[in-house]
Amino acid sequence: METIKPKSALKSKRFGKTFQKVISLRSSATKIASSNGICILNPNNIKDNKGARNRAVMEALVARLFAGVTTIKAAYAELQMAQHPYNNDSIQAADQAVVDELRAISELKRSFIKRELDLSPQITIMLAEVQEQQSLMKTYEITIKKLQAEVDNKERNISSLKKHLHDCVSFNKSLEKKLNSSGSFSIFDNLKLSALNPTHFLHFLHHALRSIRSFVKMMIREMENAHWDLEAAVNFIHPNAVFTKPSHKCFAFESFVSITIFEGFNYPNFNVQNDQSVRHHNKNQSLYFEKFKKLKSLNPKQYLTHNPNSSFAKFLKAKYLQVVHAKMECSLFGNLNQRKMVNSGGYPESPFFTAFAEMAWRVWSLQCLALSFEEEVSIFQVKKNARFCEVYMECVTEDAVSGSCSSGESCDDSDSGELRVGFTVVPGFKMGKTVIQSQVYVSLVGSSSSPATS
Repeated sequence: METIKPKSALKSKRFGKTFQKVISLRSSATKIASSNGICILNPNNIKDNKGARNRAVMEALVARLFAGVTTIKAAYAELQMAQHPYNNDSIQAADQAVVDELRAISELKRSFIKRELDLSPQITIMLAEVQEQQSLMKTYEITIKKLQAEVDNKERNISSLKKHLHDCVSFNKSLEKKLNSSGSFSIFDNLKLSALNPTHFLHFLHHALRSIRSFVKMMIREMENAHWDLEAAVNFIHPNAVFTKPSHKCFAFESFVSITIFEGFNYPNFNVQNDQSVRHHNKNQSLYFEKFKKLKSLNPKQYLTHNPNSSFAKFLKAKYLQVVHAKMECSLFGNLNQRKMVNSGGYPESPFFTAFAEMAWRVWSLQCLALSFEEEVSIFQVKKNARFCEVYMECVTEDAVSGSCSSGESCDDSDSGELRVGFTVVPGFKMGKTVIQSQVYVSLVGSSSSPATS
């Protein structure tokens, strides 16, 4: 027997099938629309997209404003650059760029206030980035030009200073040449042996001392460049020496060099033959005088080149090895090349050795002049802590003896203290009854002041 279903059940089953078909049709339609680029939005989606667009427009507006500020900055930099040196066309162009950008920003402000902004966010942001990058590139170019102008200006200043330095060096060399030329010793040109007097010796002595001080300055400069402890060096030369000023410590180095270079002055050829029994006896005055007149204006290196085995060459070698210790040379120049060359009979071309050779040449010539006198010329030094006396001594610092001693008197004890010899800077000379004072550095013993010590 066939079962009969109720009508309500049949209707319900048909409605379910129909609803399922509708749902499937809408889903397939949505997929087709999406694949064709058509977006079907519900009312809520439309509201969200409007808010996203507003945010995109605001981002585009801010990007445009920042790009405008960068453009104004670049134009202002160009305006400043065009003023030095003054360039009227560049100034007007930069000024117009600032005005145009301010006008564009003002128009954006007006549109924003009236809610009339009509911006395509993607295009606006892209154009703003391009504009900003162009403005930055312009700023960098202006900065590079400014730096290049400063470099050119400094190069001009350097060139000017180099020229000024070259002129000063040339002028100093001309003065030095005049001092070292025969013109400086013109008083000896027509001088006869019979007219020779202590004034001539004193005149040439001053030139010899000038060359010593020149070498000492160079030596101290080299020591400073090599980062020497000058305090320790001074204390090694003259232990416990007392200085009234720190700058006076240079006299310790001058003392070392002058005493070393004058050592042996009382013996012919500075006793380079190590024969101390020989003194200035039975000397040929005219021979030494002619030798002095010949040597006084010669170049020491030229003489050494033509006379490598001369007594002066031996003297120069011996004195260099005494004054410039091996450790000192290695410290100053990083090697012992000059020492090796001098030992082997060569003559370095360095300014340091040239200054030393000039100093030695002057001292050597001074002894030739001393041997030209009929009276014996001898050298003397003042002992440390000896009482200062202006008859035999001259203070290298004028302020030390000001008001303490009168000429021809020894310094007695007084309320202000007593002047004592710290050390001899330059030896003195005796020529018969004539005395050429020794140059000394003095210190005030018993003074209430506290002098600087090395």
